[in-house]
Amino acid sequence: MMIKTVFKSVTFICITAAIGGLLFGYDTAVISGAIVLLKQQFELSTVQEGWLVSCGLVGCILGVTLTGIISDRLGRKLVMIIAATMFFLSAIGCAFTAEYQILIISRIAGGIGVGIASVISPLYIAEFAPATKRGKMIALYQLAITLGILLAYFSNAVIIYLSRNKYEAKVLTWLIHQESWRSMFLVMSLPALIFIILILFLPESPRWLFSINKEEKAKEILQQLNLEIPAIKSTVNKHVINHHLPYRTLFKKYKLPLTIGLVLAVLQQFCGINAIIYYGPSIFQSAGILKSNALLFQVIVGVINLLFTIIAMMYSDKIGRKPLLVTGLTGIILSLSTCGFLFYYHIGSSILLLTCIIIFIACFALSLGPITWIIINEVFPAEIRVKAVSFCTFTLWVAVFIVGQFFPWLLEHEGPGPVFWTFAFFSLVNLIFSIIVVKETKNKTLEQVEQMFVTPH
Repeated sequence: MMIKTVFKSVTFICITAAIGGLLFGYDTAVISGAIVLLKQQFELSTVQEGWLVSCGLVGCILGVTLTGIISDRLGRKLVMIIAATMFFLSAIGCAFTAEYQILIISRIAGGIGVGIASVISPLYIAEFAPATKRGKMIALYQLAITLGILLAYFSNAVIIYLSRNKYEAKVLTWLIHQESWRSMFLVMSLPALIFIILILFLPESPRWLFSINKEEKAKEILQQLNLEIPAIKSTVNKHVINHHLPYRTLFKKYKLPLTIGLVLAVLQQFCGINAIIYYGPSIFQSAGILKSNALLFQVIVGVINLLFTIIAMMYSDKIGRKPLLVTGLTGIILSLSTCGFLFYYHIGSSILLLTCIIIFIACFALSLGPITWIIINEVFPAEIRVKAVSFCTFTLWVAVFIVGQFFPWLLEHEGPGPVFWTFAFFSLVNLIFSIIVVKETKNKTLEQVEQMFVTPH
């Protein structure tokens, strides 16, 4: 296998894989700008509107399940191509459909792409990144998600601005002026197509090649990338991938890493991050802030999320995963508790509330956002890495569903104060768990991490 010089850089390989995260973020956020227009054009009922928004989550769960089944059989590279293709088909299908049913199918296809990317992109990065840079490289995926969300917000805003004009070309009049929601979806087809093309030039994961006895190809890739061969080869050979390994074996043989992965995945969502991002404007309005000002929340959140994810990237390999987790969770607990206090006692300080929300977002981006993905993709040995990562990612998406379903009900029946305190409580549980159970993995190879969690001492 010959790898062109431009593609010999591990950094470039990891950045390319992280584009899956950008598409993940765009696909998730684009619906926020399109839903009002879609509701008007298709005359959607409340049930249909809710299904259009949430059907992507069904696709996510399908995608995660599919990845756990096919990745060890087909390889990381081909599965990434499948994810990119799903994003592309979703963009085209949503942009040019004339029927609600096709729109739903296209959204589900995009969700499948999100589910596959959420497993395969960070896992592929973890299998390439050197020990001293692995935290930074995997965090690229979380950074790409935040960039994708910002891209969707920015793209939607630009399209809405352009939709005020009329165009000579009938196609542009249709796509931008008359039915601008189509352009919002169509934009995603460009990065999806770029992703497909770039993946074709990427090498397959050497760890996967070793596992299917293609040692010469694996060694050639590792030599051209100046990565170590003996430790990877010996460890992968020791743990041959078992495609029929039952999930109960995961719990028996790999109880500690699986517990860490599952708890971090679930509690990442139980801090309320998605609820606060999605319902941020509503929360601010309930505090008496004008709707026009509340809508600025998305922009502020997006920028803060991006900046502090970059900081997490810079320091995850220097300071370590665990210190960032503990620091971030402490800030999350304090900010959520203060928000709950402000709401419960009707202290209408919009500046203080905004400050607390910004601190929460910053602390999440510094810790739970990237560090959860880093640890989940580090702690499992080659024998069960895809299956275990898929299982943890599946539980994360189930947690997203649970929060999405129960948050509006809790907000209506209990009020925002107790809701914020509930999120703070789960974050406290996460903090205690992180201090007692989570182990530091910075600057260790995946093989050294495996010895920490699996090998008896």
